[in-house]
Amino acid sequence: MKSKLNLYVMQLQFWKYEGAGNDFILIDNRRGEIQLQTEQIRWLCDRHFGIGADGFISLLTAEGYDFAMQYFNADGRESTMCGNGGRCLVDFAARLSLWQEHCNFLAIDGPHQAYRMDNGWIALHMKDVNHIERTYDTAILNTGSPHLVKYADHLDQIDVKAEGRKIRYSERFAREGINVNFIEYGQDALLIRTYERGVEDETLACGTGITAAALLAAGHEARTYRIPVQARGGRLEVRFKKIDDQHFTDIWLCGPANPVFTGTIDLSSTAFQEFLQTIES
Repeated sequence: MKSKLNLYVMQLQFWKYEGAGNDFILIDNRRGEIQLQTEQIRWLCDRHFGIGADGFISLLTAEGYDFAMQYFNADGRESTMCGNGGRCLVDFAARLSLWQEHCNFLAIDGPHQAYRMDNGWIALHMKDVNHIERTYDTAILNTGSPHLVKYADHLDQIDVKAEGRKIRYSERFAREGINVNFIEYGQDALLIRTYERGVEDETLACGTGITAAALLAAGHEARTYRIPVQARGGRLEVRFKKIDDQHFTDIWLCGPANPVFTGTIDLSSTAFQEFLQTIES
């Protein structure tokens, strides 16, 4: 869906957030007056011409919920659930006094719950997983966004952008895209690096990817697990209950969510026009 610009909104107030190095531009759009073009969101997320971010998030209202989440990839297109973005939005909503002890919000993949942990982290309840497609060294599953997880022997030596891009644009996944995660078992945590569709590059962390990897790292027993995961941008933890090899429930993605800065940007600036020339040339 390509949205249209509300011409009355030229000065856009924004908040920059990061969750384990996965960074986002957030706006308070509870009045529903801000509608941006795909190219504008792409510009705002550009790290040279705009603010710079892995994604763009609009905080909206939804009847029966504390708030709603609309997520756009860095390419300007509305996308599926973003776990780290969701945790950042939860912290943002708390600062807007939209919730106190716990919250319920609506995202594209359905309702989510969240709360602030004693250490300041945000714990986000993720959707249940009821199917995993497995091969000898890879697995495909959906944790709110589609992910392929591949085991690696020397994670630090992988060209994640090149290898991830090969899989993401392979014949099977080229049309819809898929996020590609490479994992390795570390001494005290599961190690992960992720290529994200929509960003089309490696990101420092991916919440739904970290969730997918943690589920696969569970042992054979059907019980409750707490899996620490080390991404390039920081450490997170995934808590869940394994029913069997195909079914997982009560999944919580836990990790930091930090405001970085806030500001106002002119949507009619010459920087946007210069950016348009670069993508049209």
